[in-house]
Amino acid sequence: MRIGGGALNELPDVLAQAGLHRPLVLTDAWLAGSGVLARVQGLLASAGIACRSFTGVVPDPTVSSVEAAIAFLLEGDHDCVIGLGGGSPIDTAKMVAVKAGRELPVSALKAPHQEDTPALPIIAVPTTAGTGSEATRFTVITDQETDEKMLCAGLAYLPTIAVIDYELTLSKPARLTADTGIDSLVHAIEAFVSKRANPFSDAAALAAMRLIWPNLPIACADPGNRPAREALMLGALQGGIAFSNASVALVHGMSRPIGAHFHVSHGLSNAMLMPIVTAWSASAALPRYAACARAMTLASEDESDQSAAARLVEALERINADLAVPSPRAYGIGKARWDDLVPLMARQALASGSPANNPRVPEAAEIEALYHRAWG
Repeated sequence: MRIGGGALNELPDVLAQAGLHRPLVLTDAWLAGSGVLARVQGLLASAGIACRSFTGVVPDPTVSSVEAAIAFLLEGDHDCVIGLGGGSPIDTAKMVAVKAGRELPVSALKAPHQEDTPALPIIAVPTTAGTGSEATRFTVITDQETDEKMLCAGLAYLPTIAVIDYELTLSKPARLTADTGIDSLVHAIEAFVSKRANPFSDAAALAAMRLIWPNLPIACADPGNRPAREALMLGALQGGIAFSNASVALVHGMSRPIGAHFHVSHGLSNAMLMPIVTAWSASAALPRYAACARAMTLASEDESDQSAAARLVEALERINADLAVPSPRAYGIGKARWDDLVPLMARQALASGSPANNPRVPEAAEIEALYHRAWG
């Protein structure tokens, strides 16, 4: 990992250090038009590294968009894949790297399958502070035929190199800053309360909460605030490390179907669910949720766990209001279609495996009730 303002300039260095010389850069049209891709191409060219660039990455990458990127990769002679952008380009790069040498369909790679066989080296260059994908062994790809977000896991998806330059986030608008920031906060909280939590993931999760909570409102209100942007980038990284080693839980399990069926951004769908799911889950792990509240300076050390956990729920509701996070209803999702899809979304949430990590493990009917409560 190369971390800090201006770290992008070290990209040629880290490629050389790893003996990599023929990268494919995967990014989206917005970054291609913003000048960021041109900067990367210029840095590589100045070091004598020839690259090709695929700019067809789509939000919530689909099987068909991944297959298009793989076809582009196979037209050249590449020894690594660079994911440049937010979660979608990095997730695409991960699946392209893994699928390039395998004939298996993406659906055969979804959890509970674990893909640990090494693939092409993956280099992650995040331009948002949210997914933490630069430090995780997961990717999420949408099956456009079934509207299912497929979670794929294993060491093959873990980047070899991450270049983490917070200056790349300085131009991000408030809505994207808010949604990705809440996403990384959810990563940290869910990793800490997960049944798979451990001392290593706990340390990263608590560090992420301490960085994200005070700085997210600052970065939304003042996009050019460099210390706040740096804190959010480091918090996203720590959150990614935490959940890659402890897994996410019910919020993520329920969030993915909302994104797949209604095309709500991942961070925003997490934010829609976080207060409700936390309130429902808290009784099963009061000391853990209370520790989150204390790390976020919402409660004092001598306050009871019950009171501290209640403060956490209140704070999550408050930050949603402050950052104008809509409910599904306010987002424009019709109640009839939502209600029709709730049983399917509940089944898809359970099938992802994430709800099984939750402190309070739900049945399908309980997930359906939480979806109904979340709508309005």
